[in-house]
Amino acid sequence: MMNRFVLPRIALLTALALSALASASAALGADEPSPRILVNGQGSAEIAPDMAVLQLTVTREADTAREALDANSAAMAQVIKALRAEGVAERDLQTNNFSIQPKYLYPPQEPQGERQPPRIVGYTVRNGLAVRVRDLGKLGAVMDQAVTLGVNEGGNILFSNDDPSPAIEQARIAAVKDAMARAKTLAAAAGVKLGRVLEISEQSFMPAPAPMMRAEMMMAAPAADAVPVAAGESSYQVTVSLSYAIEQ
Repeated sequence: MMNRFVLPRIALLTALALSALASASAALGADEPSPRILVNGQGSAEIAPDMAVLQLTVTREADTAREALDANSAAMAQVIKALRAEGVAERDLQTNNFSIQPKYLYPPQEPQGERQPPRIVGYTVRNGLAVRVRDLGKLGAVMDQAVTLGVNEGGNILFSNDDPSPAIEQARIAAVKDAMARAKTLAAAAGVKLGRVLEISEQSFMPAPAPMMRAEMMMAAPAADAVPVAAGESSYQVTVSLSYAIEQ
């Protein structure tokens, strides 16, 4: 005959096992992600630039590094003086990409197959200058004057804005609206309803200005031979991600 204490013990063990199984099932269910819709949205805002950054470089060559450096320094000093005269502030001038490089002559290979080692025949000194021009009406004259006084490399121009935050805010709002519209379209196509917003993230933290091609040519007066410059527009772009819960 079965001991009278055995049945209660079996019942207790069974209850504990069922309880553990239910807890494990609940834990697994909690780990499963809830149904959701993930979308990305893009937004942009275009504004006219109010400043430009020029990259100008003075390059000089000479037999010795000292001679090349002296010639380069004299030319760059004239360029900086002219830029200051055009109203460019000290804070808008920054030296970069300075280098002194030897020039090598590689002798031709001799008939026996031997080649003499290269020898230094001169030096090249490059001195770069980043110039921020806040008066775009003077941009062409600034470029023309810089080349006249010794700039012989560079000339890259980046149009931008001193304070792009209003345009970035507009682009951010447009990106959120675009993401919301995409989510509604996906939900309608899938036959489900959108729930609450679970997460919003911005992927473009520092939107960069993109030059637009439509622009009128503006001549920097009064010099009739000043460099023609097209400012165009700057487009600031923002991308956001939205996560919506799906109502069951």
